Amino acid sequence: MFGSTISPHYKPHRMVTSPLRPKDITLELLLAAGAHLGHSTSLWNPGNQRYIFGIRQGIHIISLEQTTAHLRRAAKVVEGVARNGGLVLFVGNRQGQDRCVVEAAGMTGGCHLFGKWVPGTITNGARIVGHGAVVEKDFADRTSPDGPLTGRDPLRPDLVVCLNPLENYILLHECGLYGIPTIGVIDTDADPTWVTYPIPANDDRLVVPFRLAA
Repeated sequence: MFGSTISPHYKPHRMVTSPLRPKDITLELLLAAGAHLGHSTSLWNPGNQRYIFGIRQGIHIISLEQTTAHLRRAAKVVEGVARNGGLVLFVGNRQGQDRCVVEAAGMTGGCHLFGKWVPGTITNGARIVGHGAVVEKDFADRTSPDGPLTGRDPLRPDLVVCLNPLENYILLHECGLYGIPTIGVIDTDADPTWVTYPIPANDDRLVVPFRLAA
């Protein structure tokens, strides 16, 4: 027998179809995914100082221990909201994030958005919905036989998970006005106070959903 035996290594294509559980998240997997790579030191936000491990070639390196702890906490929050029947909205506007948000929304029975957020959808939702063609559907995607309801406010999410907070500052601001908790992937150039539960990590890499059961 010639050659060598290849040890288990990072296989992102398998994690899309079979996401990891929170307890299976390791520093090695996060390192292989590039979650530790921040932005240039000239672009950093001082609020992320507690999450930064060091500097290498002018780029901030995020502490993966902080990423692991905050990621597991965020998973517990999503699990709790989904288990109690809450509506979770997953938002990812960058190229390649559509599959991630759809997979995550499917596992929680929530909603997803990978288009542009319409300003005022939460703060002025009744007027925005009133200007468009409304088709009322239930959670099983079945059209209501009684037609659209009138005189009621649009449904608001109980939790918002945002993969790129910099492009969705208006969404996060509207959630703050209505007391809706938020989870966001915070890179070194973003403000961690924009979200309720920050996850310090590289937001430029493609991410895959994880299982919500511990």
